[in-house]
Amino acid sequence: MSAPVFLTETARLAADRVVLDGPEGRHAVTVRRLRPGERVDLTDGAGLLAEGVVAAVEGKDRLVVEVRARHRHDPPSPRLTVVQALPKGDRGELAVETMTEVGVDEIVPWQAARCITRWRPDRRDKALGRWRSTAREAAKQSRRSRLPRIADLADTAQVAARLAAADRALVLHEEATLPLRAVDLPDAGDIVVVVGPEGGITDEELERFADSGAVSVRLGPTVLRTSTAGVAAAAVLLSSVGRW
Repeated sequence: MSAPVFLTETARLAADRVVLDGPEGRHAVTVRRLRPGERVDLTDGAGLLAEGVVAAVEGKDRLVVEVRARHRHDPPSPRLTVVQALPKGDRGELAVETMTEVGVDEIVPWQAARCITRWRPDRRDKALGRWRSTAREAAKQSRRSRLPRIADLADTAQVAARLAAADRALVLHEEATLPLRAVDLPDAGDIVVVVGPEGGITDEELERFADSGAVSVRLGPTVLRTSTAGVAAAAVLLSSVGRW
């Protein structure tokens, strides 16, 4: 069984013994019920992973970990960003969870024209916080040493700017004729793929993205929900560039 992963500050991981406290320590002690002698890994979420063994349990929220080895993981290349149109209900968190698990490096929430869900200004921070919390927990579950970045909510102009700056810009569209698996991909740099809302991407949005250098592609013969299309596209892309 794989060792559980917990997040802590980079500075703490330099010590031979690390005290895990706060919410992470409480989870380790009261939820996971870790005991002395058990394996545990600690990461700063920025590529540094420390392999350790529980040395002591103190109270209900403190774990002392003896570090046995440290590993610095370089940023993946090429980098994959998924622009995710806002799904309905809790499907946004589902999309973030699964894309984090497969290895997406950045997820950009997009307020597309046909999104049913709207992040009103008074609720935006709370909604974004849920996405970031979901990514954090999914990263620990999938044993990632680097947390994905969850960007601020983007409008269409901001998405177009990202596509223009990318080394390869793609838009998933059910009417496209070019299969995603047939696209030439860079060995390094940034790949950005756009996932539209349930109602589809408008002609105006498609035109704007095309003007920014994006290519429309299709995943396959079926139409996926917006909350599952991103993870399917990520699987294809990460396999194609050799990260899987």
